[in-house]
Amino acid sequence: MWLYAARRLLMTIPIAIGVTVICFALIYLAPGNPIQSLLPPAATAQDVADLKHAYGLDKPIPIQYLIWVRHALTGNLGLSIQNNQPVLGEVERALGNTVPIAVISVVLAFAIALALGILAATHVGGILDRIATAIAVLGISVPQFWLGVILVIIFAVELGWLPAEGMGPHGSDEFSFFRWSDAKFAIMPIIALTLLPLGILMRTTRASIAEVLALDFIQTLRAKGLGRGAIVVHAVRNALPQILAMAGLQLGYLLGGSILVETVFSWPGTGFLLNKAILTRDIPLLQGTILVLAMAFVGINLAVDLIQTAVDPRIKRA
Repeated sequence: MWLYAARRLLMTIPIAIGVTVICFALIYLAPGNPIQSLLPPAATAQDVADLKHAYGLDKPIPIQYLIWVRHALTGNLGLSIQNNQPVLGEVERALGNTVPIAVISVVLAFAIALALGILAATHVGGILDRIATAIAVLGISVPQFWLGVILVIIFAVELGWLPAEGMGPHGSDEFSFFRWSDAKFAIMPIIALTLLPLGILMRTTRASIAEVLALDFIQTLRAKGLGRGAIVVHAVRNALPQILAMAGLQLGYLLGGSILVETVFSWPGTGFLLNKAILTRDIPLLQGTILVLAMAFVGINLAVDLIQTAVDPRIKRA
């Protein structure tokens, strides 16, 4: 097990290198010039050259890449072009705002999907199976940002029950889920983020449990007189590693894939930060955010793989 974990850690090195190369290349292939947004219209060519030199943008791209990677290894992701603040601090604050709602969304989706998946798998072809499948299809099909807009229209504009945007009346620095005045700001973003992982996890749960229920050992348990509830527990335990793996992937996706949802609700998380960096062409901020999110996704995949190995004795890895 430990040897396998060490091997998996070593495998993340080429993945990390590939992530840095792709991240760096894609940003420089995008149109636009971040320097122009910082200079007045009357700026001279010398002003442009001086500012490029200050940010190291006058060097060849391969040299810029190597310098960036060297600094990134020490935790220095550079300074934001727009506000001249350390990128790492900006990303840490945004990640601290995204992680709670992402975790809550995945846990909520996992709990609901597990219940619906069990009902669907034990009533294949029945009305419960059709209802659960319809919910899963709805979750996968409905765009999250569109759902966010609908929630704002209903609960913020029409009913006035929930605030439409922001992160608490006192801002993100003093936000607490244990205060209703703050927590109500997170309700609609969490609902919008929960729908997609709910649909994916429900389908995974139904398929995995139905597959296990069709195995020979389940028929043996029935022949021995084991009750329906106990059989379902055995099926869930056998299907759980696959479901947990999918839940981990959904968590990684929500950390960086919630750009539109966080923008709709003005939630100052990683998605909102990415959107701001893209719109302002803030290259250091964009590079640093993508790098941190990509490595977080790799880390989550590694953790899920190791957890799956630990909870499923059928998986033997040296």
